[in-house]
Amino acid sequence: MNAFSYARPRALADALRMLRTGAASALAGGTDLLGLMKDGLARPDALVDLTGIEGLRGWSHARGKGLRIGALTPLVELETDETLAKTMPILRDSLRDAATLQLRTMGTVGGNLLQRNRCWYFRDEGTVCWLKGGTRCFAVDGENRYHAIIGARECAMVSPSDLVPALIAYDAEISLTGSRGERRMKLADLFVAPHGSQRREHTLRPAELIVEVRVPEAALARKGTYLKAMDRKAWSFALVSVAAAARIDRGVARDVRIVMGGVAPVPWRVLAAEKGLEGSALDDAACTDAAERILSGATPLRDNGYKVTLARELVRRALRSLVS
Repeated sequence: MNAFSYARPRALADALRMLRTGAASALAGGTDLLGLMKDGLARPDALVDLTGIEGLRGWSHARGKGLRIGALTPLVELETDETLAKTMPILRDSLRDAATLQLRTMGTVGGNLLQRNRCWYFRDEGTVCWLKGGTRCFAVDGENRYHAIIGARECAMVSPSDLVPALIAYDAEISLTGSRGERRMKLADLFVAPHGSQRREHTLRPAELIVEVRVPEAALARKGTYLKAMDRKAWSFALVSVAAAARIDRGVARDVRIVMGGVAPVPWRVLAAEKGLEGSALDDAACTDAAERILSGATPLRDNGYKVTLARELVRRALRSLVS
């Protein structure tokens, strides 16, 4: 690990100023960044610890104005807060098996949204894969049982977060601040599939920070569910995950959202499949058809074809649970 300086500013403006100078990295829980540094994949000259800044932690729900979650809120707070569980139950469902208690205690919402992928070729310091500036994705012909089955181009990584699909299923937006000022965007637009000259996973600008996540009031009326398949009983990254949400009105589904993790470089949605369920009673045939639509473009690699079958069934079960 290279030598670096450390600062813990008390004001957001000071943190932004420090991040603009040199190769500095923002530090929150550090559960991903410190691992990247130990593996030689991140070499910041300075760490800017954000945890001393007031106003970036906690959540609030002002009726009619939606749900606000600060970027520095520890994941465990979202999981264990009983009031929040009644307001948006899918958050607890998505985080329960996301990682060990220690990691959920240290990990923050902002850090979880921005975590890097877990491809073992990317994480190996000695392997110059395409995403790190090389000429090829080693997963295509190598060990690829955990990699993408849909939506990948030059890089077969998968989006790793459990929290992200749940938030996107509720139309979450994020607020950001940086040297160019403040901006707001749909959470789904934060993620990009690495392609061409764009060898990155997120659209975050240099020296820019996520400040908060917001969920609109109308979305909170949806019923949601989160299902996850892992290769061990708990505390593992998803082989496949699905967040499904809909407003159930007189036995039929409105505003349907289906967001998958673990199958593509970005959280995966197929709008046509969601629209096809509008006004549906979410019977078995309709849910099965939606699952087929979502996976219709799948092109699995040598060792991950099982994900296609697994993903179809998880989508079907998640949708059916909304009316069970």
